[in-house]
Amino acid sequence: MTCLPVQDPCQTTESTPSDQRWKINLLYDGDCPLCVREVNFLRRQDRGRGLVKFTNIADTAYAPEANAGVDYATAMGRIHAVRADGTVINNLEVFRQVYQVLGLGWVYAPTGWPVIGPLVDGLYGLWARWRLALTGRPPLQILLAQREARLAQGCDDRCQVNSP
Repeated sequence: MTCLPVQDPCQTTESTPSDQRWKINLLYDGDCPLCVREVNFLRRQDRGRGLVKFTNIADTAYAPEANAGVDYATAMGRIHAVRADGTVINNLEVFRQVYQVLGLGWVYAPTGWPVIGPLVDGLYGLWARWRLALTGRPPLQILLAQREARLAQGCDDRCQVNSP
C-alpha cells in the first residue's frame, strides 16, 4: 500500500481551545461535496465573527477527545455539533442551533413545529442513511476501513491508501 496525498479544496482552520468565541462546533464531513457546500455557506454567514467553529471530521488529525468524545464513525452516521458548554447535539437540531447562532433561526424554525418537525426529521433520517451513496461514496464500513488503513500507514492529512 502507498499513501497518496489528496488536496483538500476546503482547508479548515479550527479554533484553538483558548479561542472560545464560538458558540457551537459543527462537525462536518469534509469529503462530502454537499456538506462542504453547506459549510461554505455557513462560513459566509458567520462573516468572520467566529460564532461557529467548523471541524472537518474527515481530516486525519480529527480528535474525538477534542470534540466531546464524538468519534469519526458516529459523526459520519449523522451530523453532530458540540455547544460551547460541551453538550452534544445531532440531526436537525444541529442546523436549528447553528442557524440560530448565525441569526438565521427563522430558516429552520418550522422544523421545530409539531407536524412539520417529525416529517422533516424523518426525511433527514433518510438523507443520513443514503447520503454516502447519493454523493457517490462507498458505504460507511468501507470508509471506516480505509481510514483505519490510512492511519495505520501513518498517512497524514487525508491521504488515500491504494492497494497494489
